[in-house]
Amino acid sequence: MSARSYEEVLAALARENPDLVVLTAENRAAIRGLPAILGPRFIDVGICEQTLVGAAAGLALRGRVPVVHALATFLTLRAFEFIRTDVGLPGLPVKLVGAVPGFLSEANGPTHQAIEDLALMRAIPGMQIVCPADEEELALGLPEVVASPAPTYLRFNAVPARVPHRTGFKLGEAEVHGSGSDVAILACGFLVGEAAAALELLLTRGIEGRLVNLRTLAPLDRAAVLRAGEECDLVVTVEDHLRSGGLHAIVTGCLAEGAVTTGLLGLGLERWFKPAMLPDVLRHEGFTAPQLAQRVERALTRRGMSRGQTVVLGEQ
Repeated sequence: MSARSYEEVLAALARENPDLVVLTAENRAAIRGLPAILGPRFIDVGICEQTLVGAAAGLALRGRVPVVHALATFLTLRAFEFIRTDVGLPGLPVKLVGAVPGFLSEANGPTHQAIEDLALMRAIPGMQIVCPADEEELALGLPEVVASPAPTYLRFNAVPARVPHRTGFKLGEAEVHGSGSDVAILACGFLVGEAAAALELLLTRGIEGRLVNLRTLAPLDRAAVLRAGEECDLVVTVEDHLRSGGLHAIVTGCLAEGAVTTGLLGLGLERWFKPAMLPDVLRHEGFTAPQLAQRVERALTRRGMSRGQTVVLGEQ
């Protein structure tokens, strides 16, 4: 398994590929050491996300592989038209790295909370979407993301790993932990760790399940989603994103298209979250491992019906 940081992996890829260019909109937290390594291949445009994406598109048209960094909310909202028109329409290999997405913006207010970024990026045909669970998986997946000829949105996540990862990463391939059939928790990004801990708590209560780490939402591992629906009594989606257009919408759409019937519970956001330090955000919004376990257990209790029906189980 890779123990290298995102910056170390990106630097190594840049050394191997002279066409790789790193750009940022004054968002250097994870790449502070790269200017000294890359020289003119490191470009900081300042707080100008539209300029950032437009410049990246121009570089891509000249054969470069731009890796772009900005705060996720401003990258996907302020520069959306540029991403759609300059990157998406021509299908350029621009890599868009969104910092502090979802709950990781913690103490920042609603203006800085990227909780609709996945829905926006899904709306662009051909856009790949990658949501690593932690920095280890981020480092494992970065070489494939950079090598892909398609435009890609990457939700940056440098938290320590809480689940073991295989020594491989493939776009469109989920990572499945466990094989229990009571519940399948489908999660992506930062909340994979909380979901894994919730499953451990449920196991102590006699509930057996599995965790499906959907580290790439586009392309989606449809087979893993369909297996979860076919083999488990309850499918739960967990995301630090609005339920509208995010992971829950992706999963329910996949199950419906596959004619798979099961119980469904979507644990996501319906509004902007209360700013606070990360542990307090999780507690306030109901996404700590014990809270997730309790919400899943309540849904299983309410599901007193045959598996021949698809039922969306809301929360009381």
